[in-house]
Amino acid sequence: MSQLSQETPDWSALPRPEDDGAADHLHDALLPDVALPSTAGGTVRLSGLEGLAVLYLYPMTGRPDRALPEGWDAIPGARGCTPQSCAFRDHYAELTGLGAAHVFGLSTQSPEDQAEAAARLHLPFPLLSDAELDLARAMRLPVMEVEGRTMLRRMTLIAEAGRIVHLRYPVFPPDSDAQAVADWLRARAA
Repeated sequence: MSQLSQETPDWSALPRPEDDGAADHLHDALLPDVALPSTAGGTVRLSGLEGLAVLYLYPMTGRPDRALPEGWDAIPGARGCTPQSCAFRDHYAELTGLGAAHVFGLSTQSPEDQAEAAARLHLPFPLLSDAELDLARAMRLPVMEVEGRTMLRRMTLIAEAGRIVHLRYPVFPPDSDAQAVADWLRARAA
C-alpha cells in the first residue's frame, strides 16, 4: 500500500489525469433507460429521474479490510474516491439547497461493496452499482482496466429531466469536485 494517507492524499504527489476527449460525446446526451442497484434499496432508473441530478462517477472506494490494487497511486485519477464521496457528503445540504433533487455516487463495484462504503462513510445519499457495466456500455463512459476489472474514470454528470446539462471530466483533485458542482449550480441560478 502507498505511503499516502487514505483520507487526505498529497494530490501533488499523484499523477494528474488528462482530458483525453473520452467524455466529449456526453455533452447534452440523454441518460439511458438503465436500472442500477441502489444502496437505498431497489434500483434507480436514471432516465426517469425528475429534477436536477448530480451523478459522480469514480473507479472504486477502497475498503479497510482489502489492499488497493497494485500500483493504484500510479494510475492517473485513480486515487481519491473516499475523499470525493466525503466531500459530496459534506456538501450534500448545500447541493440540495441549490436545486439538486438527487445526488448519487456510482462505480462498477458490487452492490455489497457500495453498501459497505455508504455505511462506513455515513453518506446521506445512495451509491449506485454498475457492476454489470450496463450504464458504462450504454453511454460509452470512459473506463480503465485494473487487475482485470473494468472501472469508471472519474467524472461528474449533472442532468436535468434525463439530459446531461453539465459534466466535469477529468476531475482532479477529487475532493474539490463537490465544491465545483456547488459553484456551477450557484452560477447557473444567478
